[in-house]
Parts: sequence; C-alpha cells; structure tokens
Amino acid sequence: MQDLLNVVLPVFIVIGFGYLAVWRGYFTDANVDGLMKYTQNFAIPCLLFSAISKLDLSQSFDLKLLFSFYTGATTGFLLAMLGARYLFNRPWEDSVAIGFVGLFSNSLLLGLPITERAFGHEALAGNYAIISVHSPFCYMLGITVMEIVRARSKSPIALATQVARSMFRNALVLGLILGFIVNLTGTTLPGPLSAGVDLMVRSALPAALFGLGGVLVRYRPEGDTKIIAYVIVISLIIHPLIAWTLTRGFDLSVASQRSAVMTAAMAPGINAYVFANMYGVGRRVAASSVLVGTALCILTVWVWLQILP
Repeated sequence: MQDLLNVVLPVFIVIGFGYLAVWRGYFTDANVDGLMKYTQNFAIPCLLFSAISKLDLSQSFDLKLLFSFYTGATTGFLLAMLGARYLFNRPWEDSVAIGFVGLFSNSLLLGLPITERAFGHEALAGNYAIISVHSPFCYMLGITVMEIVRARSKSPIALATQVARSMFRNALVLGLILGFIVNLTGTTLPGPLSAGVDLMVRSALPAALFGLGGVLVRYRPEGDTKIIAYVIVISLIIHPLIAWTLTRGFDLSVASQRSAVMTAAMAPGINAYVFANMYGVGRRVAASSVLVGTALCILTVWVWLQILP
C-alpha cells in the first residue's frame, strides 16, 4: 500500500500545488495559460521528438499492443458519442465532442509519470509507442467525425483538406513527425542542439503537471451529472478493461500490458477540453470530466496497479 502511494501521490501533489497556487491567487490565470502554452507547444513536443527519435522502432511498435489500446480508445469514443446522442439526447456536435472525452486519455501528463514511478524509466517504451500515434489518431478520428457532422455536404477532398490542416497545426503532431524523420534517417543532432532539447524535455512533465492543476481551478462541475459520470466510467473502467483483456488474450509481455493498461486507465486529458473548445460545443461536460476524472483517477489507478503483474 505504501509503495503504491509513493508511486501515485507525488504526481497528484504536483497537480495539487498548481491548483492551490491558482485558487489562492499566487498564480494567475494568465500565468497558467502561458505555462500551458509553453508545455503544450514547446516542451512536450520536444519530449515526444526526443523519445521518438531515440526509440527502437522495430522493438517498440508491436501491432498487438497498439491494437489493444486503440480498440479500447475507439470503443470509448463510440460509446460516449452514441450514449450522448441516444441516451442523453445531445445534439450531434455535442455528442462528438463528448465522444472525444471518452477517446482521449491523459497519456502524457498522467500516464508517463505514473508508469515511470511505478515500473521505472525502462518501462516507458510501450507508452511512447502508444503516444507516438495518440494525438494523430485521436485528432484525425475526432476532427473527421466532427467535420462530417458539421458539413455533410462538403466534398471528400474539402473534408480531407480540412482534417489535414487541423492536424498539421498541432504542435504535438509536428514534434512526433520530426522525431520519426530523425529516427528513420539516422540523423545525429549537433551536441549543443541535443543538450538544449534535453533541457526542454526535463522541464516538460513537472511544468505540465503544475499547469494542469492550475487549469482545473476554472473547471467547475455544474449540471450534466449523469452524462459526466457515464463518460468517466468509460474512460477509467471500460477503456483499461478492454486493453487489459486484449493484452492478456494476445499474451503480450508484462511490460506491454503495463504500458497499455496504465495509459488507458488515465483520466480524460486536457485535450478533451481543447477539442470541445475548438468547436465551441460540449465544453462544460468536457471540462467537468477532466476535473472529476483526474480526482477519481487516484483511486482507479491504485486498483489497476494492484491488478497488473
């Protein structure tokens, strides 16, 4: 029990410091926005670039691992979207945004540090393999479905152009692409540039966790209690349960099981709110789900750490 607390609590303590600093007025909303802009547009893209550029692609990219995780993610998207539409009578645009909440787990800000603290840095190869296609996969799925819903008369070429434009404006996607280019071409970065990227990388997760705490202050759970609870059950229970079942069915290694299940078990990420805010729909459900899911994640992560080998 004490070991599990030592793994989980430090991550949430950093989030709590950020929450407390903003709540008590020691850190302003403008400060938080600047910090999150730095982490999301610069530090975390550097983290992804560095990880992918050094990753042994032949060893890490196990299709069964990716299938296990993304089957659960896609199922979460469909259950959340269709449930929002047919169980809670939400408009289609809202339903797609709510579906994205069930799709996008917090693989970066929670999944990486918790997995690292639980199983060591060497256990992160599977996490990075999942993360390398996480933003591209989720944004492509979400944007494509949303654009189909919003512009049913749009031609396939115009739809594909809109999706591509939105994808390539995402700094996380650009960091991943550059990392793959360096990896596949065997390019070696100059020493000073590599050292500079490493400095950015070391700042990414602590700053992002602190900023996440600050961002959560503005997310007040107001109304929509049933649909928020529905989406959180999908995110914290159904997604990791599917990943756990499939990784065991495929007889994947212990390391792969840990990466898939722990990443799937994370609360909805801030990008769930970013996506909803981008289209101006479903924002309250997305924001409240991030807040409540992050808090409940303390308990559900503890359970999954008990279950995993």
